[in-house]
Amino acid sequence: MTIDFETHPDRYRHWRLATDGDTATLTLNVDEGGGLFEGYELKLNSYDLGVDIELADAIQRLQFEHPEVKVVVLRSGKERVFCAGANIRMLAGASHGHKVNFCKFTNETRNAIEDASRHSGQRYLAAVTGACAGGGYELALATDHILLVDDGTTTVSLPEVPLLAVLPGTGGLTRIVDKRFVRRDLADLFSTTEEGVRGQRAVDWKLVDEIAPASRMDEAITARASAMTETSGRPDTTTGVRLGPLDRTFSDSGVLYSTVAVHIDREARIATVTVTGPEMGPPETADDLATQGDQAWPLRAARELDDAFLHLRFNERDIAVVQLRAEGEAATMLAHDAFLDTHGDHWLVNEIRLLWKRVLTRIDLTARSMVALIEPGSCFAGTLAELAFAADRSYMALGSFDEDNRPEAELTLSAMNFGPYPMSNGLTRLQTRFLGDDAAFETAAAARETPQMAEAALALGLVTIILDDIDWDDEIRIFVEERASFSADALTAMEANLRFAGPETMETKIFGRLTAWQNWVFQRSNAVGEDGALRRYGTGRQPDFQTERI
Repeated sequence: MTIDFETHPDRYRHWRLATDGDTATLTLNVDEGGGLFEGYELKLNSYDLGVDIELADAIQRLQFEHPEVKVVVLRSGKERVFCAGANIRMLAGASHGHKVNFCKFTNETRNAIEDASRHSGQRYLAAVTGACAGGGYELALATDHILLVDDGTTTVSLPEVPLLAVLPGTGGLTRIVDKRFVRRDLADLFSTTEEGVRGQRAVDWKLVDEIAPASRMDEAITARASAMTETSGRPDTTTGVRLGPLDRTFSDSGVLYSTVAVHIDREARIATVTVTGPEMGPPETADDLATQGDQAWPLRAARELDDAFLHLRFNERDIAVVQLRAEGEAATMLAHDAFLDTHGDHWLVNEIRLLWKRVLTRIDLTARSMVALIEPGSCFAGTLAELAFAADRSYMALGSFDEDNRPEAELTLSAMNFGPYPMSNGLTRLQTRFLGDDAAFETAAAARETPQMAEAALALGLVTIILDDIDWDDEIRIFVEERASFSADALTAMEANLRFAGPETMETKIFGRLTAWQNWVFQRSNAVGEDGALRRYGTGRQPDFQTERI
């Protein structure tokens, strides 16, 4: 089954999006029979990947299509339950690879909520009525403010450890201590208490921000949303940009978009992702950019590249190596970068830059070996040069190639390489690349806007290896064959360790530390074995745990 990440509010089965002036409401009312796969029902507002695909789409549409919205209220459309978290039957029956990718995508979606609040001025309010457990509470944790109904029964909980022998895999443990500053001993007690915490105790422990009696809950939601609009930096009145369907064609050999091409060689286990830079220069003004809508190259290319990598993650899991190529005119690409830099305070330009940041981060977090191939006629300039810095290695062509009349390979830096696209560690890819070597970073920064040929790029530390046309094909082939022969598990661990040097942030903890442990836990018999907690949940039989501590 091919998983499609493109959807539209008209096709949502689980979420309802409504806007009213500066406030939007996202209501979760999961269709029990609407699971992405067969074999489970999505009871109690539990979710699977399909539910999160809709949520991710809604978050992005709110940013681009509804710039007037300053506050987004998350609430439940069902009585007595806010959200029961990830569906347990789905987790018990899913392959290990799908579970891990599901957790990663869910984390990225939660991070998108926090990113929208921090950088787009679109604040999020969780209005919790009914049981809010596991991933449901983790969804609330991603918001700016949690308002809990004080009705004597509504609780928040992270019951994965006592009930399921797994962890709160979408950042729960990290967010309660790093974001909400819950005391460690209270966090320990909370995370091992199946029934959760309610009412004033939830406020006292910093698990929620506010409580309201059931009789005043709607009034409290309105009041809090109104207060939160005052902290938003969104424009008061602006027409948004409609996000239309992606221009794409699937085939046995890959996916073709308008600006991105994915070619799959399954026998060699290689995917080649080629991004084509803009054919025309940027518009004169930011308002002109808005007139281009979703067909503006920076927005169109980012959306297509994002969809391409999600497709590779979920539908082409046997691919070992992703080759990254960029084509086009570097001068035109740099003109677009200059436009994005000059008009960064315009709401749409800001959203496009933030989207590129999230797309590039998704590439950073993709468990594939990646190599950038900087060839004659390529367009690794500015924003597209970030692909080379996201790669595990970069190979650059030296000089002209026989029977190839394209210009020599070059790499050019722009302002976009020095701030707008930070990684999960809070540093740019160049800062991470030159960690501990400020002189090398400053030398590279001084060379921005100047095309660097192979020897100069190597001297600046911008590429890994340079090769002439005699060695190019053989060296690339040897690298790919060697990489494909290594253990996929060892490579995933090695690459994740090497990609995020430098300071640790809440985001690196979530993706690096927590999901790595979840990856391990999901392979243990205590969780997924025939007698494990996920298999026996709801059967009335207690799990049979192995007791050895490892």
